[in-house]
Amino acid sequence: MVQDDSAQAAQGIVSLLDTDLYKLTMQCAVLKYFPDVSVTYSFTNRTPHMKLRRAAYKWLLEQLNNLAHIRVTAEEREFLREKCPYLNDAYLSYLETFQLNPSEHVEVKFVATHDPGSDNDEGNVEYLIKGLWLDTILYEIPLLALTSQAYFMFSDTDWDYENQEEKAYQKGCTLLENGCVFSEFGSRRRRDYHTHDLVMKGLCRAAEEGKKQGWPGAMSGTSNVHFAMKYNKPAVGTVAHEWYMTIAAITDDYPNANELALSYWLGCFGEGVLGIALTDTFGTPAFLDAFSKPISVPNENAAVKSKTTYAQCYTGVRQDSGDPTNFVKMVREFYDRQGITDKKVVVFSDSLDIEHCLEYKTIAEEAGLTPTFGVGTFFTNDYTNKATGDKSKPLNIVIKIATANGSPAVKLSDNLGKNTGDHAKVVEVKKKLGYVEQSWEAGDESHRWTKQA
Repeated sequence: MVQDDSAQAAQGIVSLLDTDLYKLTMQCAVLKYFPDVSVTYSFTNRTPHMKLRRAAYKWLLEQLNNLAHIRVTAEEREFLREKCPYLNDAYLSYLETFQLNPSEHVEVKFVATHDPGSDNDEGNVEYLIKGLWLDTILYEIPLLALTSQAYFMFSDTDWDYENQEEKAYQKGCTLLENGCVFSEFGSRRRRDYHTHDLVMKGLCRAAEEGKKQGWPGAMSGTSNVHFAMKYNKPAVGTVAHEWYMTIAAITDDYPNANELALSYWLGCFGEGVLGIALTDTFGTPAFLDAFSKPISVPNENAAVKSKTTYAQCYTGVRQDSGDPTNFVKMVREFYDRQGITDKKVVVFSDSLDIEHCLEYKTIAEEAGLTPTFGVGTFFTNDYTNKATGDKSKPLNIVIKIATANGSPAVKLSDNLGKNTGDHAKVVEVKKKLGYVEQSWEAGDESHRWTKQA
């Protein structure tokens, strides 16, 4: 375990708001439309050679049990009411009594692969999350964050917090000087809570410096609701692949799944808020087909009235897989075909660093789009091994919806490395949608964030 700042290093999850905003927005929509849907989630380590020690597993069990004792406080609810007004009163009332119940919802085990039987043996942790979608949707982010933290407390331990705040400050300054609008997206794969806190301090310092210097960029906020509240920054984010995947699994209507997901979202939140659409759950071409259709909203929402198609109504799109250059070209051509002249936003969020932000900024602006960037692991898990000076590589771990109401849930993505789900169902859905296999030379999921720090 890290020797300095050991108390901070050992801190786990202390707030239900220590999660990404899109988990709360989706839970709000689930409460309205799908409160009785049952789901399972599965865990995948895309870097399987990076194994945990049994001591890490024991620590994880303790942290998992602690989740049962966390409640949303009155102060936190007031923050949500004031700063996230799109979360309706029914949902905020629901949060007053909400609690996680990991003993009922989460099965976890440790599979030893080396030196079994001792605290120093190594292996893989496995999670199965099951229950009502409404009850289980908030496990993903804390479990991922805790698993990453456990690895760096017990397996890769030759690192310290030195210069983490300053490093974040310098990164933020570089992005701001170069005109990038960015948000902090690092909850899921952060080294630990203390790192996340140091990073937020550094980025907020950079944002203040940017205002003083008149730099053209801006820090638009953080996806982590707890840190948004702590540092008085906007909580940013909209929706995850989970929303599209689950609706598709429930209905088994994959040709219309994107449209259904867009429709329910507008039905819950209305037009003009949470307006960034995620495109790649079943491949961006299939999504754009749905995006061009006239709006149809369940339980007619009076706030949705001024636009005729989803593409007109939504502020923009998020790119999360595949080749960004091809994505920008595809989206630009789509908007042109639709006769849409409004300047739309494209949010880049796939394994970003400064170099990629600057590259994608140029590509998007040349296409007449407004780029913004959700930067995650590059901020919150950027360390070097003290002895060797080599990069201390982050875990690449994900938790995804596996089934909904007993039906398999799948994700096709714009990059083969990010496809997930039951193989037979993946094949079936590809055939239904006419999905074309996509690959990208930078898309190897097992070798992300491996540059030297």
